[in-house]
Amino acid sequence: MAGHSQFKNIMHRKGAQDAKRSKIFNKLAREITVAAKSGLPDPAMNPRLRAAIQAGRAQNLPKDRIDRAIKMGIPGSADDTNYDEVRYEGYGPGGIALIVEALTDNRNRTASEVRSAFTKHGGSLGETNSVSFMFNRIGQVTYPASVASADDMLEAAIEAGAEDVQSDEHGHSIITGTDTLGEVRDALEAKFGAPESAKLTWTPLNLLPVTAEDTAQTLLKLLDVLEDNDDVQTVLGNFDIPAELLEKLG
Repeated sequence: MAGHSQFKNIMHRKGAQDAKRSKIFNKLAREITVAAKSGLPDPAMNPRLRAAIQAGRAQNLPKDRIDRAIKMGIPGSADDTNYDEVRYEGYGPGGIALIVEALTDNRNRTASEVRSAFTKHGGSLGETNSVSFMFNRIGQVTYPASVASADDMLEAAIEAGAEDVQSDEHGHSIITGTDTLGEVRDALEAKFGAPESAKLTWTPLNLLPVTAEDTAQTLLKLLDVLEDNDDVQTVLGNFDIPAELLEKLG
């Protein structure tokens, strides 16, 4: 499992568990609320909100939960909570570089919890930009494999202005520049329908293999703790754990 897959396999496993699904729903709803607050509450006029809603639907977030999250983001609503977007950077066990993105209403609490997670699992939290130079900031649009063949998706992505396409049996990942994400997403949406997700993210310049069982186990525990934090939205890293080792660790 590579870090730039955004912990995908583990998220799928966790998503199948009711307790974890509740946390995922809360994170998706929070992103919808923040997106609605950051612009118009109309997804047709607010690309970030549209992407957040699409991400929610891809995870089967109920429609009434989506509608409620949007209403909470409208100025003057009963919920006037303000969330700050915060990025934490640091090193996990084995020198793995990690980027943690959060939406929080209490920076001190979240920073303390994230720092504690790093420390307890053989890592250390660094300053902003302490590891982000090892990553590229990109736009990413994802579709399930069923919407198109790899060749058809590649052709459509090139026409839309995308930079790269990665297709496998799990789906299609279309890579764009940060400033062309919106137009590529819109062009692909017109052809294939709404994507599973469309967002800005980070991809590592190089992957660091993790072959030692104890290091991999500690790293996975750290990722679990970070993902379980209510304020954390995404965790990305430059690690690559072999499939056989993941299977051995269960």
